[in-house]
Amino acid sequence: MTVKVRVGREVLAEAVGWVARGLPTRPSVPILAGMAVEAADGVLTVSGFDFESSARVAMPADVGDDGRVLLSGRLLAGICRAMPRDTVDLHAEGARVTVSSGSSRFALQTLPWGEYPPLPELPAAGGVVSGEVLARAVTQVVTAAGRDDTLPVLTGVRVEIRGPVITLLATDRYRLAVRSFSWEPSDPEIEADALVPAKVLAGLAKTMAGHEVTLALGSTRTGDGLIGFEGAGRRATSRLIDAEFPKVRKLIPSPGAITRTVTMETATLLEAVKRVSLVAERTSPLRFAFTDGTATLSAGSGEEAEATEPIEAKLTGDPLTIGFNTGYLLDALSALGTPVAHFSFTEPTKPVNVVGLRSADDEPSGDSAYIVVPLRMVG
Repeated sequence: MTVKVRVGREVLAEAVGWVARGLPTRPSVPILAGMAVEAADGVLTVSGFDFESSARVAMPADVGDDGRVLLSGRLLAGICRAMPRDTVDLHAEGARVTVSSGSSRFALQTLPWGEYPPLPELPAAGGVVSGEVLARAVTQVVTAAGRDDTLPVLTGVRVEIRGPVITLLATDRYRLAVRSFSWEPSDPEIEADALVPAKVLAGLAKTMAGHEVTLALGSTRTGDGLIGFEGAGRRATSRLIDAEFPKVRKLIPSPGAITRTVTMETATLLEAVKRVSLVAERTSPLRFAFTDGTATLSAGSGEEAEATEPIEAKLTGDPLTIGFNTGYLLDALSALGTPVAHFSFTEPTKPVNVVGLRSADDEPSGDSAYIVVPLRMVG
């Protein structure tokens, strides 16, 4: 095999790094640690696949000789990040590839191309969505997904497509995030559901923000469900999680069940939570006492250390004392992306809905929810 190509270092390093993040650290088959590098017609393409998900990036390059090689993906990513000059040259002859930039030169052994599995084809396009809108929705939802691989259904994000609206849902049993947004489907009557690995969505959304993204749903050759995304020269696919997502919408308080609401400045609340939580024990709640005009945060105990901090708050309804898991609350607030945080309560022991508002005078729109289960207060 012969390949000769020159490409910008930053472009190459970013592309190779994105593909490498999806490669398995302990592949079931050693060849899956490889990254395919293909050069043809002024385009350099790098791709990876582990039978569950695939990633491919195409970028313009100065191609001298067309060809393709398979290299250790993580090693190539590390080398590209470390190169000293603005351009990187890749030159393959036989079973060795030289990667050079300035006076730096690396010689890599190729992996057997014939053993590498073909990447799945992208399913037929289902529609397009703004990458910025998709990225914002995914960011708001994925923090609520589970991280325990023994419960794979909770490590996914449920994607519900109902005509021109897509809704994302994620839960780890202690919190629930929901976000709806508009897109442009090819079929205005389309209805589909998919359970997508949260880590795939999280990695994908960050890189496609600012571009139009094509979303597609289909099946693999083995009949497994497949979701695909394409935009900004990138293409990614993922097998869907084959499991029944729990019926979680009942956790969202109905407007008629809400007894109290509180609004606070998001940035002020975030900083106060970070300060007060410095003395909070890992399993102890961060306490909130809501009264008209004030929310008082407290944590710790007199035996070691304790902290309190009042901040301005607008309360509608009776005073309330409640406790939160600090990490869950910080995730919810960080995902809002709005100046104002709005809390809706039913009872002190029931799930709380945290949503973002553009101003304190706005009302929740109903297109998003972040449900947090409060912690039991002792004493």
